[in-house]
Amino acid sequence: MTSGLPRRFLDLLTRPRVAGAAWWSVVSRLPVYLMSLALVLTVREQGGSYAQAGLVAALYTLGMALGSPLIARRLDRDGRSMVLTATALTYPAALAVLVWATHPGGWAQPAAAVVAGVALPPANACMRALWARLPLRDDERETAYLWEALLTEVLVIGAPLMLAALMLAGSAGLAVTVIAAVGGLGTLGLAFTRLPTGTEDTPTAPDGPRHPLGPLRDPALLALTVIMAVSAVPIGLLTLAIPAFVDQHGTAGATGVVYACWGIGSALGALWLGRSQSEVAPQVRLPRLLLVYAAGTALTLLAGSEVSLALALAVGSAPIALVSATEMSLVSGIAEGPSMAEAFTWASLATVLGDAVGQQAGGLLMDPFGPRTVFAVATGTALAAASVALVCRGLLTRRAAPKVKSAV
Repeated sequence: MTSGLPRRFLDLLTRPRVAGAAWWSVVSRLPVYLMSLALVLTVREQGGSYAQAGLVAALYTLGMALGSPLIARRLDRDGRSMVLTATALTYPAALAVLVWATHPGGWAQPAAAVVAGVALPPANACMRALWARLPLRDDERETAYLWEALLTEVLVIGAPLMLAALMLAGSAGLAVTVIAAVGGLGTLGLAFTRLPTGTEDTPTAPDGPRHPLGPLRDPALLALTVIMAVSAVPIGLLTLAIPAFVDQHGTAGATGVVYACWGIGSALGALWLGRSQSEVAPQVRLPRLLLVYAAGTALTLLAGSEVSLALALAVGSAPIALVSATEMSLVSGIAEGPSMAEAFTWASLATVLGDAVGQQAGGLLMDPFGPRTVFAVATGTALAAASVALVCRGLLTRRAAPKVKSAV
């Protein structure tokens, strides 16, 4: 396709001094979507137990959760070159130590996992903040955030396939090392690529210590992160319910195919429905999309086989990427320039937290009530997210983006 939304993506992503940052950011984000799984496989390959593998993956995630707001704060304060360079070098080094210089059961391996999590390059926050600062028209910025949401879906599906391909050629440890090195290379590219004139690459930040909550002191951003966390809970619930349902109604080997239908439906929904999204203000668009998201989640209640569940997920997931794009658009409009990267980081952490809560709740509900009850809880939670977004619509009114000349 060369018209409509694909053409808008192509025009944006091939633009001089925009294309470099956009494509380097794709490379730098490859580790984000597969490293936890890769670490589990590596520890098991080294002879560790599932408990030891789970501990390493959990500590990696904990380090990421604790370190990412601090790293993003330095990104806002010091600019991308220094922070991205430091993380691009530290992150692969920490993972190389974990793989080649530690072993399961010792203290060094968990310590290296924490360091790697803290040092994860802030490519997501950096690129999303850059989209907010680049001299773009409002409709071009909306296209950029739709691209970000679509890219997430593609990486969630594609990155594990890349891990599997690397493991066919070698060990899990070698795959971790290669992926970390490639991600570091992409981060260095993002750090030093040239940007259009007028981009606020290093906004002026206030001197002195920053408040621990940073941009979350803004009630609008706090409300938005709550909405994002609640709307991510159904994802975590479905993550547990889907394999349980397939086990009951089909074969365990079909679980991956059913999951793929979920991601593909979201990506196709972004391409099909995303063309007219910029015509509606994001604070109006968000509760509408969340209502459609709740209705789509409810389709799982009608499933009676693995085939019908796959179909329900493919159709019902259509608004998921659009919800994510709208949330990013709201973050860019609400957050202040000097704290843009940190604001995007808190928003990302909100979705991670919501997903984790959903997975935990799904695990607790599964044995006594079964997957269909978990589907119902997911639907109710999505409706709750839509209700909160509707109540907070006035608070989420998007501040006008700076008027710039789109001369890039």
